[in-house]
Amino acid sequence: MKHPRSRLDEVIHSPVRFSVVAALAGADQAEFRFVRDAVEVSDSQLSKQVSVLEKAGYVKVGKFAVGRRTRTSLSLTPEGRAAFDAHVRALREIAEGSGAPDQG
Repeated sequence: MKHPRSRLDEVIHSPVRFSVVAALAGADQAEFRFVRDAVEVSDSQLSKQVSVLEKAGYVKVGKFAVGRRTRTSLSLTPEGRAAFDAHVRALREIAEGSGAPDQG
């Protein structure tokens, strides 16, 4: 049996990217500013991490108008949601000791 860490997703595993994906997992979509504030990072740091997630196919970036301003929306793709769910399952197995050999 392989240790659950072999199922951790290296793209999602970064603390900031994990936080971004976790924030998006609870909604169909979220505004860039909301995610920035929820994750407590700068615009540039969030933009960089979203680019990595978008390139991996995990996040979709959209634009919409609010009055005369353009806002950015972020949402998880089905692939991103599946990757996040699998990553969290692997973390839970590691935390619960599911990958540890029997001590008996």
